[in-house]
Amino acid sequence: MNEYTEKIQNNLKQVREKMTAAARSVGRDPDSIRLVVVTKGHSAVIVKYVVEAGVHTIGESYVKEAAFKIDLLGDYDIEWHMIGHIQSGKARHVAANFAYVHSLDRLELAQDLNKAAGEFSRHLPVLLECNVSGEETKHGWPAWDEERWPRLEEEIAPVMKMENLRVEGLMTMAPYHPDPENSRPYFQRLRRLRTYLTEAFPTHDLAELSMGMSGDYEVAIQEGATMIRIGTAIVGPRDR
Repeated sequence: MNEYTEKIQNNLKQVREKMTAAARSVGRDPDSIRLVVVTKGHSAVIVKYVVEAGVHTIGESYVKEAAFKIDLLGDYDIEWHMIGHIQSGKARHVAANFAYVHSLDRLELAQDLNKAAGEFSRHLPVLLECNVSGEETKHGWPAWDEERWPRLEEEIAPVMKMENLRVEGLMTMAPYHPDPENSRPYFQRLRRLRTYLTEAFPTHDLAELSMGMSGDYEVAIQEGATMIRIGTAIVGPRDR
């Protein structure tokens, strides 16, 4: 075992222990939370070490960077998740190569992904990325003003009807703060939004909440996260 594999395995062990403790602290089953290891900015070799350490769900943010890794690691058992902002014109590549999309943040992108998924005869699982903080630097459907949620419901209604997309839940990023407790109100808001949209669209199973990263994933789990996106705490700082 080389030093990188050993370090990743040790980091994974620590993260899983904290995941378990956070889940049990609120009476949740730790197995109900899925770990997505984020490898953006890291080499394909690092992705290989993560897979060899036992995690097969990999999150990437940049289509061009991910395309290289996906091609290089085609023989490995990897489920690729797109977690980053998707630029116009990249929808077809995403629909062809990713098993899951966390970052569906606008109607135009939904239309493009729906069309592309249809070309590949796919029903693409997606999450609606929601901006629950109001930060201008954050992408996502505008969801920080709860009084505006009826309008948001109208805006996403066309997405719910798209035949080649399967909306399975919501995703968000809390504003960065060194104290993870500061993320809690945003995770709580996303959970409330999920409840609101579940009532608005009763035929859809919006079970997934993708929230929580290296600095605040324990709080996210306590607030109902079903997927957490962890990079630095497992693979270290980015290479670039």
